Amino acid sequence: MAMAAATRARVAHLLRQLQRAACQCPTHSHTYSQAPGFAPSGKTTDYAFEMAVSNIRYGAGVTKEVGMDLQNMGAKNVCLMTDKNLSQLPPVQMVMDSLVKNGISFKVYDNVRVEPTDRSFMEAIEFVKRGAFDAFVAVGGGSTMDTCKAANLYASSPHSDFLDYVNAPIGKGKPVSVPLKPLIAVPTTSGTGSETTGVAIFDYEHLKVKTGIASRAIKPTLGLIDPLHTLHMPDRVVANSGFDVLCHALESYTALPYHMRSPCPSNPITRPAYQGSNPISDIWAVHALRIVAKYLKRAVRNPDDLEARSNMHLASAFAGIGFGNAGVHLCHGMSYPISGLVKTYKAKDYNVDHPLVPHGLSVVLTSPAVFTFTAQMSPERHLETAEILGADTRTARIPDAGPILADTLRKFLFDLDVDDGLAAIGYSKADIPALVKGTLPQVMLLIKEPHLEWMAIFSHFKLTWLRFQLELVLHRMW
Repeated sequence: MAMAAATRARVAHLLRQLQRAACQCPTHSHTYSQAPGFAPSGKTTDYAFEMAVSNIRYGAGVTKEVGMDLQNMGAKNVCLMTDKNLSQLPPVQMVMDSLVKNGISFKVYDNVRVEPTDRSFMEAIEFVKRGAFDAFVAVGGGSTMDTCKAANLYASSPHSDFLDYVNAPIGKGKPVSVPLKPLIAVPTTSGTGSETTGVAIFDYEHLKVKTGIASRAIKPTLGLIDPLHTLHMPDRVVANSGFDVLCHALESYTALPYHMRSPCPSNPITRPAYQGSNPISDIWAVHALRIVAKYLKRAVRNPDDLEARSNMHLASAFAGIGFGNAGVHLCHGMSYPISGLVKTYKAKDYNVDHPLVPHGLSVVLTSPAVFTFTAQMSPERHLETAEILGADTRTARIPDAGPILADTLRKFLFDLDVDDGLAAIGYSKADIPALVKGTLPQVMLLIKEPHLEWMAIFSHFKLTWLRFQLELVLHRMW
């Protein structure tokens, strides 16, 4: 272990030297006090970032306007997408009342699967292809919004193979060039921020891993953020959704800076949705984190606290704007096999007929170990976020940034009665090889983690090193 620690320290030292030599931008401090210059001829890393976000409308009762919005768009035949549980609850009824009142013809698809799979995506796609819809409304959490994005995409590109737009290396990762129909998203949970992003996540059952589609083209046309819907969420759903917001903010703020991401795109259409941390995403991420620190515990503990739940609903969108353009990294990359390989665990307050580790829980369980690992590359940002979450960092040393943030997260999670580690959700250390194997395909996410991007320099050793580091992180989770 001493040799492994020495090796990691030597690699980190080499990476810092490479970073300083590669660019005069303020890369290694992860600050943006000076504007990065244009990419010189022959530079292989990117020199620009692009912000893309859905139109957003916020307000108590704003859902009632959805029928007028569709009327203004000229919609004649609308697909209303939701899941079976929500189809019986007030948010969906409110949407249907507005559609009827404004004379909008619609059909309901309520077979969305919580934590969707490629199979459930394709079932929704087939329904949409038969319906010849000219607009969509998604009412629900991230599962519903992501399913609706995928259905809209493949109905608009009917001759495409399912894997054409799925992220590489599992799919072909083709850029989306076809026009899509209008999609209005009405989020009923406060976590995914999917109403703001061009990302749709699903379980790829054949490989037992999560992957997704990431393209600005699939983002909703409009997100209607109505805080009244948050009053219908059970406390565990509020907690797990909030953990997703927490990690979206932390990961996007500590992601590889956009001007260190490679390759530099030869055409703007190939610039990825997840571009790396940047000055605009940083603002949204930090603001979302401050809201989480102030309101998440209140929102979980008191279902009638409209102020807390309203603010968490906004924080979800704010973090979505941040990570939807910057990206996330290891917490999300490692969460996908954790939820995809679930054995028997069924989360409290989730009315489903299959084993389920909610997305936010699968993400946050890894966070103390992950940020202990990542802190050496951007310690100032790790200390800053720890302070936002309540840590006293006045006498903190830079080398202690990772443990300080990790301890702060553990206390935060303990206060919210989170399952204690991977063992609590049914995994043992014997599962580590499978969890590592399931993490490796998450290339889109992993390249935003500062250690892993620079390991491309050591291409011969990259996979071995990556496996080794993931195993180290996983061993810290029991």
